[in-house]
Order: sequence, then structure tokens, then C-alpha cells
Amino acid sequence: MRRVYDGLGRIEAVVAGFCLLSMVALIFLGGVARMLHHPLNWTTDLATCLFAWGCFFCADVAWRRDAMMSIELLTARLSPAWRHRAQLLNHAIIAAFLLYLVGSGLWLSWISRTRSFQGIPEISYSWVTMSLPVGGLLLLATCWVKASALVARRGAAHPPAERGGC
Repeated sequence: MRRVYDGLGRIEAVVAGFCLLSMVALIFLGGVARMLHHPLNWTTDLATCLFAWGCFFCADVAWRRDAMMSIELLTARLSPAWRHRAQLLNHAIIAAFLLYLVGSGLWLSWISRTRSFQGIPEISYSWVTMSLPVGGLLLLATCWVKASALVARRGAAHPPAERGGC
């Protein structure tokens, strides 16, 4: 299972990079075309779609690599046992938010299925809003893996004879 998760992470990093590079290229192309008096209105809409997807993919890639910003001003002063509890609580809060994000994103995608892009009327706006539930599920998987590792690390640090009531 870990190999599947790691493989998904590598694919996700490539797709995130593609989204960001394509977004920049589309905005540049749209600006050049506008300067030449032949505007391409669809470039901005497609770049918006790629931005939404790229944001979620990049957030998950960063979290997988522990590259997210964190403030440990309070938790650094806690005992290891309380620090562990605070980290588990943090993961639980994040998971609850991500579950809400997935549900809300699915609803938003459903109600926006008839809405189309202004510059690309043949394509549904749901392609943008589906980034919410898909990105939320990817982040939720990462949250689960990190929380599971946190629990396993804590269990390995205290053999059964030393665990007590924690």
C-alpha cells in the first residue's frame, strides 16, 4: 500500500508541475496575443482551471515532504506526551475540515455542472470545482498516513510495560 501511495505522490508532483508551468505559459500566450491585437480569451479560463488543480496538488506535495509552514511556539514547550496529543488533535481537526471540503466540493461541482467558462462555453465549470473534492481526498490520504505514522511512532517509543494510561 505504501508503494501505491509513494507512486501516487510522484505522479502528483509531475501533474502539479505541469499545471503550474502550463498556467504560466497560457497567461504569457494570452498577453502576447492581446498585444498583437488577437486576444485569446480562453487562455485565462484554462489557466484558472489549472491554477485550482495545481494549488491542491502542490499543497499535498508540500505536506507529503513536510515543507508546509508550521508554528511550534506553544507545542515546543509541551512535554513529549502532550506534544503528541496536540499533533493528533491537529490531524483530527484537519481531517474534519477536509471531509467537509470533499462534501462541499462535490455539492459545488454538482450545482455548477451547467455553468460554463466565459471563454470556453463548451466546457463545464465543474472541471474547476472538482479540484476541491479530489484535492481534499488527496490531502485526507496524506493526513491519514501522517496520523498513522504519528501513532505508530508513539507506540514504538513506549513498550507495552511502560505505556501506562496514555
